[in-house]
Amino acid sequence: MNIILLGPPGAGKGTQAAKLVGERGMVQLSTGDMLRAAVKAGTPVGLQAKAVMDAGELVSDAIVSALIGERLDQGVDRGAIFDGYPRTTAQAEALDLLLSERGQQLDWVIELEVDEAALTERIVGRYTCATCGAGYHDSFKQPAIAGVCDVCGSTDFKRRPDDNAETVATRMAEYRAKTAPILPFYEARGLVRRVDGMADMDAVGQAISGILDAPRG
Repeated sequence: MNIILLGPPGAGKGTQAAKLVGERGMVQLSTGDMLRAAVKAGTPVGLQAKAVMDAGELVSDAIVSALIGERLDQGVDRGAIFDGYPRTTAQAEALDLLLSERGQQLDWVIELEVDEAALTERIVGRYTCATCGAGYHDSFKQPAIAGVCDVCGSTDFKRRPDDNAETVATRMAEYRAKTAPILPFYEARGLVRRVDGMADMDAVGQAISGILDAPRG
C-alpha cells in the first residue's frame, strides 16, 4: 500500500505518518530527510546531489527521482508514505514510472483538510515547558497551576518563534501552491480521499485506516 499523505504544517500529518509507520510497518519517505541521509552516506545519488548543492543550485527532479528509486530498491515491503514529493505533475508522472518499474503502484492520495482559522489558533496558541518539553496550549491545555509545568514543576516556558499568524498564513499559501498542481492529476484517476484534519488525533487515524483497509472497487 503506497500513499501520498498531504496536509499543511500543523495539520497533524507527521503524527499520522508516525502512526502508520508504527502500526503498519510502512516506510515514510521524506525527500528532505532522504537527501540529507544520502549525502551523509556518500551514495552515488548523494554525491551527485552534494555537488549540485555545493554549487548553490537546486536539486533537479531527476536527482530526486533517482533518490526515491534508490530508497525503493532497498525495500518497502509494507508500503511507503510519500512526504514532500511529488509537488508537480512532472514529478507525479516520474513517481508513477518509478513504482511501475518495480511492479508497484500508488494506491491513495490522502489529504488532511483543515479550517485555516482554527488551524491558526491551534498553532499560535501552543507552547512548551522549556525544561522537559511538555506541551501546552493557551485555549486547549493549560497547566493545572498557572505558570507551573504539570510534569516537572518548571516555571520556564517557550514558544516557537515561527508560531504566529503571519507565518501560518504564509505556510498555508505555500502548501496550496505546492498541492494545486498535483491534486487534479490524482483526482482524475480517482485516487484522492480527504479526511477532517481538525478532528482529534485518534479519529483522524481511524479515518485514514478506513481508507487503507477498504476494498478497492
